[in-house]
Amino acid sequence: MYKTSIFSYTLNTNVLQPKMVVARLKNPSPRIGHCTKVPRNSNMEKLQHGYLFPEIERHEHMHLQKYPHANIIDLGIGDTTEPLPTMVTSSMVDFVRGLSTSKGYKGYGPEQGEQALRKAIADVYYKDLGIKPTEVFVSDGAQCDITRLQLLMGPNLKIAVQDPSFPAYIDSSVIIGQAGDFVDKVGKYKNIEYMKCGPQTNFFPDLHKASRPELIFFCSPNNPTGHAATRKQLEQLVDFAKVNGSIIIFDSAYSAYITDDSPKSIFEIPGAREVAIEVSSFSKFAGFTGVRLGWTVVPEELLYSNGFPVAHDFNRIMCTCFNGASNIAQAGGLACLSPEGFRAVKSLINYYMENARILVNALSSLGLTVYGGKNAPYVWVHFPGSKSWNVFAEILEKTHVITVPGSGFGPGGEEYIRVSAFGQRDSIIEASERLKYLLYQEEN
Repeated sequence: MYKTSIFSYTLNTNVLQPKMVVARLKNPSPRIGHCTKVPRNSNMEKLQHGYLFPEIERHEHMHLQKYPHANIIDLGIGDTTEPLPTMVTSSMVDFVRGLSTSKGYKGYGPEQGEQALRKAIADVYYKDLGIKPTEVFVSDGAQCDITRLQLLMGPNLKIAVQDPSFPAYIDSSVIIGQAGDFVDKVGKYKNIEYMKCGPQTNFFPDLHKASRPELIFFCSPNNPTGHAATRKQLEQLVDFAKVNGSIIIFDSAYSAYITDDSPKSIFEIPGAREVAIEVSSFSKFAGFTGVRLGWTVVPEELLYSNGFPVAHDFNRIMCTCFNGASNIAQAGGLACLSPEGFRAVKSLINYYMENARILVNALSSLGLTVYGGKNAPYVWVHFPGSKSWNVFAEILEKTHVITVPGSGFGPGGEEYIRVSAFGQRDSIIEASERLKYLLYQEEN
């Protein structure tokens, strides 16, 4: 059986320790030179470190400087690797060629997205859920929309997040001014409620212990744990929001990976149209991480406390802060939602989920406790008693495999690492063998 104590370490000085990491992540010292009279945004000063994924990339570059010939396998950031379906790229190519003709040229489009794509999203992705095309706002990605929603809601609201959860929810809350001061002792921001979502609670918060947050960020399937909330769990969440007058910002970016009967949209739950906004993306669903395309659904029934429709204000935000998604990307998105395109995209999803199965089997065979990999392309691995940055560092040092330290997703991720199933099959198999060899060697 695997001995968890090996990651409680006293490692050699070549391996990154948590204190060293913290020191490197501090804000840089002010530079000497001409200074303007413009003060720095005090909220930016409250950010505790660089955004997680650029930090992972920085450690990769440092590792390559140390081992310039290393064959690094990246199972960290979660970027897609497989080519887009030909019929999807052909649609974009045809659109681009049309731009060089008088008949096919298009300039600015609607800030809310092309009508054909809005309708396709409503008809295909939200079939039988009553979502109207006018409630769909097309964008350049879910993460961008998360920040726009923060701008919409403003700084004077109390928010709650799953712990662990996608770090953009917290960082955007800090920047907009919702988070308050960081409390070092507990590793949390004062005005953010961290709802524990670990295996002890079936990855769902104990809502009886929750306060009354005005905004609830909820991701299902969850990034990083890979857990898809059950229908009963989402019913509890919607009921909680209704009773407390909260708005749920529901991130369904990985819903296409759900393989069981877990809801793929919050709007499958009765009453959700009155309390929820849904953010989603073509990035992981269709491999558009570089193409950039997403959407947000704001139902007509969602109202502020004064009865004013939230959708009206979000439309104003989109018109003020955004000139619309690339019409080239939208042509590709429309192709993805055609019957042929949807089948092709599904084959990509199946590919990555097979990768997840390989990783789960490899890590489970070592006696590790492994979550996820069933309804999302992420594997959440438990290393009891260990610091996640230490685990990340030793795996990188000894196997040249990049993972993500769980603490980057919140205090609840401290003893975990996240392993991404996005990758080419031979790399996934090779990484699995390296991890198995490392952990077997440490055990023996």
